Amino acid sequence: MSAILFRRTWAAQRVRLSFVMLGLVVWGFLLPVVFATFGKEMGALARSGTFANVFDVMSRFTGGDVFSIRGTVALGLVHPIALALVTIQVVGFAAAAVAGERQRGTLEVLLARPLERRVLHLTLLAAMLLFAALTEAAVLGGIVAGALLFGVAGDLQAADIALCWLNGFALFGALGAISLAASVSFDRVGPALGIALGVTLVGYAVEFLGTLWPDAAWLRPFSPFRYFQPTRILAGTFEPADLLVLGAIFAAAVAWAAWVFPRRDLAAPS
Repeated sequence: MSAILFRRTWAAQRVRLSFVMLGLVVWGFLLPVVFATFGKEMGALARSGTFANVFDVMSRFTGGDVFSIRGTVALGLVHPIALALVTIQVVGFAAAAVAGERQRGTLEVLLARPLERRVLHLTLLAAMLLFAALTEAAVLGGIVAGALLFGVAGDLQAADIALCWLNGFALFGALGAISLAASVSFDRVGPALGIALGVTLVGYAVEFLGTLWPDAAWLRPFSPFRYFQPTRILAGTFEPADLLVLGAIFAAAVAWAAWVFPRRDLAAPS
């Protein structure tokens, strides 16, 4: 790994990363506030016969709720707002990391230095993993801070929070590795970003569809989001196999990038 390139990548991304992390902290902080203020009333409404079915569908869609502090943590992690913010930083950065340089005609200048292609890939991979770690920590930090400030953190366990962070880090590490593998495979950002967002959005849609429609449940194992289960972690039923599957996806994407990038013929850009 190149320490100089890593520092420069961090410097180039620090402003966007700061705004994304701020948004995640605010989002995470607000959820315990909602639970502390309205959680019991909303829980009673959800359990009433009139609205029970509606709230059941909503809970199955998001994988969390604001009727308990554990459900609030799960909701903060799996809600589309949080997922979109992390995707912007992790997947967006990875998709443009190499293809963007190639499109601008600056990749050749970068590789003209004593920097091997594998070193370039590993450095960008390390930066992507750092961004995934920080963004997941930001949303969980906001949730924990809100829960502590409003006195509703009694049911939270540090080990469960750590496992939720690890599960989210593994998910976006895998998605980021796929995005970076696409980035080293193309000369333009468009195709790389299309593949990266396609895998992310289609994976989320498959998980959403399989959760709400029993006849489509067989599709869920093909989605990486199937293996992101903070609700089960907080309920005490963590499945280590989820991390193994996400780790296998990550390893396959890294292996593809390590094989294809050194073998590409990088002619002068047109």
